[in-house]
Amino acid sequence: MSDKPSVLFVCVHNAGRSQMAAAWLTHLAGDRVEVRSAGSNPGDQVNPAAVEAMAEVGIDISAEVPKMLTVDAVQESDVCVTMGCGDTCPVFPGKRYLDWKLDDPAGQGVEAVRPIRDEIKKLVEGLLEEIAPQESRGVTRPDS
Repeated sequence: MSDKPSVLFVCVHNAGRSQMAAAWLTHLAGDRVEVRSAGSNPGDQVNPAAVEAMAEVGIDISAEVPKMLTVDAVQESDVCVTMGCGDTCPVFPGKRYLDWKLDDPAGQGVEAVRPIRDEIKKLVEGLLEEIAPQESRGVTRPDS
């Protein structure tokens, strides 16, 4: 068992919003937070517009693959974030559940995905501030 916080991002296809959120949290938190993403009906591939939008900010999600939401993924996570898509996660005592109201980037071009990407970054920064406040403020550890 890890003592670092863990977050699961969920959207229906695990191809856009949840992939971008997982990438942002991994990018901003490094290895200080365990990050997962999944979908109730995973797509065949990550949304190409999401891949392009994240590449514009230096984050490569081109190798990511949509994953199926499992009870284990929820059980192993401290925070479960759904992406305003009506998905529901199995509920376990002691877990924190958030629902972020975000537009769906499916079928959208990169121009429409950029503002979604930027909103996700703001939400992830706020979540990181709550679950790992010192790290998100850029405090360096003595061993770094």
